[in-house]
Amino acid sequence: MAKLLEITQLGDPILRTKAEHVDDIQDNLIQRLIDDLIYTVGVVNGVGIAAPQLSESLRIFIMASHPNPRYPEAPLMDPIAIINPGIISYSDDINKDWEGCLSIPGMRGLVPRSNTIFVEYITREGKKEERMYEDFLARIFQHEFDHLNGMVFLDRIDSVKNLITDQEYFKLIS
Repeated sequence: MAKLLEITQLGDPILRTKAEHVDDIQDNLIQRLIDDLIYTVGVVNGVGIAAPQLSESLRIFIMASHPNPRYPEAPLMDPIAIINPGIISYSDDINKDWEGCLSIPGMRGLVPRSNTIFVEYITREGKKEERMYEDFLARIFQHEFDHLNGMVFLDRIDSVKNLITDQEYFKLIS
């Protein structure tokens, strides 16, 4: 049975550490971690979450976009586990948009990201996938991929002037 796990907060060294490759995807502990990631991201109204955010330094993240109080305009998708991902190519078109992070509560940053990416990863069933993501889903993938490489959205902003509180962000979008 999946559990709600505590989300690691900025300042914990695991968020600044490159996560380890997953060798045995079918291991019961890995499958349980995936269930816990999916459950946790749903309960906390996230659109994605990476294993390091649950204190596990493994190259796994969940994409789980859905409209919610934190991202009211998010597209709806079923949660998927992304294991040992890679970004094969990035588009040249860069968009800036507001991002938040479950590990940095209360803050948003205006983050430049490629609008389209071509990626590869392994599913929880062990199948290799290659996909193209655009717009908000590409943003989620890049955000969570950064977590696997010891980065947070604050590392991507152009200036601290591009930071606001959640309170101000919700004023902007309402």
